[in-house]
Amino acid sequence: MSNGKKKGEGNTKNGNPYLSWAFIEAANFALRYCAEAKRFYERKKVKTNTILARKALAHKLARACFHMLKEHKPFDMTRCFA
Repeated sequence: MSNGKKKGEGNTKNGNPYLSWAFIEAANFALRYCAEAKRFYERKKVKTNTILARKALAHKLARACFHMLKEHKPFDMTRCFA
């Protein structure tokens, strides 16, 4: 707890090292070709450094992938970057 807020649980490990590497690569491509992902990354980069911002984007994509597989639904950009 810090300043009445729970901290440090948002960007957890993204599976095994190979899976984590794959989501980092997906985040790199998302930065190049997806405006919503780039906007999320720029907001995070202002608050933290570039590596943590990229890891946060990779974690967001990992969670989206999990929900796609769990619910058998296609990727929804508005749900991911709302």
